Amino acid sequence: MATPAPLVPATTTEEGEITVSPTELRELRDELQRFMMEYRFGLQEVETKIGILRDEFLLTHDYNPIEHVSSRVKSPDSLVEKVQRKGIDGDFASIRRSITDIAGIRITCSFTADVYRLFDLLTAQDDVRVIQVKDYIADPKPNGYKSLHAILEVPVFLSTGRIEVPVEVQFRTIAMDFWASLEHKIYYKYATRVPDELLESLKDAADTAAELDARMERLHRQIRGTAPASAVTVHELPAPVSSEEPDAAPTGSGDAGLSAV
Repeated sequence: MATPAPLVPATTTEEGEITVSPTELRELRDELQRFMMEYRFGLQEVETKIGILRDEFLLTHDYNPIEHVSSRVKSPDSLVEKVQRKGIDGDFASIRRSITDIAGIRITCSFTADVYRLFDLLTAQDDVRVIQVKDYIADPKPNGYKSLHAILEVPVFLSTGRIEVPVEVQFRTIAMDFWASLEHKIYYKYATRVPDELLESLKDAADTAAELDARMERLHRQIRGTAPASAVTVHELPAPVSSEEPDAAPTGSGDAGLSAV
């Protein structure tokens, strides 16, 4: 069966410019809205799970391990820029297959132990699938950046049925978040050409932030009468399933991935 022609067909001018009909523009707009809607719903699913864990912790343990939660869905402009930068085909199927951080959420915790505890509780849920994990806390980046990045897949139930939506989740402490925010601003100001002395100062600041995290966690454990921080064993995370790299700032810090929230 022949494919029906559009109501107002697209034409090519003598200069090679392509004109698109109003009908085609409306169809593209509607398809883009449906595409982004799925990621917005996936983000809401993760936010709901985090909210439940936070409220349950407060009620059961009289303690809230979450200091702050921020989230975003990539803007169309940001999505197009990444598609072009990575050389991905522009159809929605290719974008869905190749880009896993369209929806992103950042969870700022009080202490490093809370980061891993929250990760474990979230990923232990039977409808959450771990696609990829990058543990920059156990293995910091050369510039000092620390954070736990995970791509998680959650189900979304639409009128047309169940779909699986990937969501990038970043876990970090207050000190890690403060450092990453400052580093991102510096690299933005210098357009990635940061003087060497500033880079050295940033690395020193990252080391200081790590020391502060460790000291504050020891104090916290002492106050609550729990095991000393030195008793915490190295956390083993699941091996990554996908090779998709989360969004990164010019330094590879990953902070730019959620900078628009």
